[in-house]
Parts: sequence; structure tokens; C-alpha cells
Amino acid sequence: MEEPIELTIDGVLDLHTFLPHEIDDLIDDYIEACLDDRIFDIRIIHGKGKGVLRNRVYALLKRHPNVESFGQAPLEAGGWGAVLARLKEDAGG
Repeated sequence: MEEPIELTIDGVLDLHTFLPHEIDDLIDDYIEACLDDRIFDIRIIHGKGKGVLRNRVYALLKRHPNVESFGQAPLEAGGWGAVLARLKEDAGG
């Protein structure tokens, strides 16, 4: 059994160390942890690659009930290798 990975909850989630099949629960858990800490603006770094991980992240954010909005990060925040999301302040925590 693998040991759990400890993540810092600071509003930035870097997916470079995770496999695609690991991100569904990871993103859900990270959003909930951010809400618990009253962090409403988050950045998810998915990398540039071929867009497979980006598409998966976008699909997860689109259907997550606590995500108010999201979109590609500006160049200084990762550009097309990252997404910025705004969480609903009246959700969770």
C-alpha cells in the first residue's frame, strides 16, 4: 500500500508528480481542503503536453458543484499549462 502524499494547502496544486488516474479524487479533495481553509482562488498546474491532463482537469472543474468559474491562467501564472479557478464562497468550510 502506498503512503499518502502530504500536500500543502496554499491554493496551488501542481499535478506534475501525479498520474492521470490519480487526479479525480485529488482535485475533489484539494478543493474541499481549500474551502475548509477559506481559499477561494486556486491554480492547478497541469503542464503543457498534449492537453490530455488539461482536458481532464477542465472536465472535473466543470462538473464540480463548488467551482464558480475557471479558465486558462495568464502567461505569468503558467499560461496554457495551468488553470485558475474561483471557488464558491458559500460552499463547504
